[in-house]
Amino acid sequence: MTAPNERWPVVVVGGGQAGLSMSWHLSRRGIDHLVLERDRIGHEWRDARWDSFCLVTPNWQCQLPGFPYTGGDPDGFMVKDEIIRYVEEYAASFHPPVRTGVAVTALVREPGRPFAVHTDKGDLLADQVVVATGGYHEPIVPRFAERLPAGITQLHSSRYRNPHELPAGDVLVVGTGQSGAQIAEDLHLAGRRVHLAVGRAPRVARFYRGRDVVAWLSDLGYYDMPVTEHRLGVGVRENTNHYVTGRDGGRDIDLRAFAAEGMRLYGRLEDAKGDQLQFAADLAANLDHADEVSESIKNTIDKYVAAEGFAAPEEPRYTPVWRPGPDHPRSLDLLAAGVSTVIWCIGYRPDYRWIELPVFTGRGYPTHYRGITGEPGLYFLGLPWQHTWGSGRFSGVARDAEHLGGVIAGQFAARLDGAAPRSDRLINAVALGS
Repeated sequence: MTAPNERWPVVVVGGGQAGLSMSWHLSRRGIDHLVLERDRIGHEWRDARWDSFCLVTPNWQCQLPGFPYTGGDPDGFMVKDEIIRYVEEYAASFHPPVRTGVAVTALVREPGRPFAVHTDKGDLLADQVVVATGGYHEPIVPRFAERLPAGITQLHSSRYRNPHELPAGDVLVVGTGQSGAQIAEDLHLAGRRVHLAVGRAPRVARFYRGRDVVAWLSDLGYYDMPVTEHRLGVGVRENTNHYVTGRDGGRDIDLRAFAAEGMRLYGRLEDAKGDQLQFAADLAANLDHADEVSESIKNTIDKYVAAEGFAAPEEPRYTPVWRPGPDHPRSLDLLAAGVSTVIWCIGYRPDYRWIELPVFTGRGYPTHYRGITGEPGLYFLGLPWQHTWGSGRFSGVARDAEHLGGVIAGQFAARLDGAAPRSDRLINAVALGS
């Protein structure tokens, strides 16, 4: 590694919406800084999403700092190209100091020294560092995928683009989080026969009693609830998001309806041996759980409407259109069924191995309180449920960036005043809220 030849008050790692939001608040405070982006602005939206991808939250929730959505369809859902344009136009609106095509390879610090930021384009020093790379880094593919027949095409959801690029034949989609449910729908609408391994992901109705459910939840304060007040505490960070879609103006994703139309549903995928797959006997329970979550949200909305006296139209509750029978298949012969492709939609794991500092849990997740770690001057931004439900989204990252901007400015002010940074207080806060 080369010797660092430049030093910055703040280095922000990552030039996505989180890193750009951090840059906006640092610029507003007059704090000199540098943003390092390994690819280009909008990379994840451009290169890791399928062609028909769209937001599942309405456009009015796009509230990047200093750049709220001002288009003509606030209740609509941006499609992929619109999302990329929104992020690019945001960057152009204030010209952040971004260096693209620079990958950070290591972050280290010796006691009493500034951070050493090693990159593939040279090294530099930083007094404070904000890691704004999100929490989704390494695509998860189970090891038993190695045992599938060599002729089966396998890809992670991040590499799926559209039905027409896949080989002819049936498609097995594994996982029913937001990606799995929406990709299964994309294939189903294109006329492909889909086999879907259904997990425990919850679902939510798109609309209820005359409004988008997101609007009801926003009024109820769900997007403002701190993680420390959630009934699961920081455990909620492990939860899978509810599946729903903004496609074609927004609608429910009803896996039961897909099954009635010919999609083959199975329980959670348990094992694979050659062309033989085995599934758990939990399909009915998983479908029931998803419905129960959706209906419980409607119950909450009903109570809110009644308590506030709103004039909201009544709406009949959901009635299941399909149920698996007691002898529903728990196995699948890939070759006999004509399955040509398996798409793994079971998420990502964080990868912070390049950060050589003791700020992680045993599972590799950053230990922090509102993005503040026990390593003075090191922060995280854009994590799921970093502070609220909206933290990892367009709706809440601005608030988190503003908070960290104040903390970073306070650290510099303390040094100028000759006082030691309040690392003891920050470490205590992390211990309480990680």
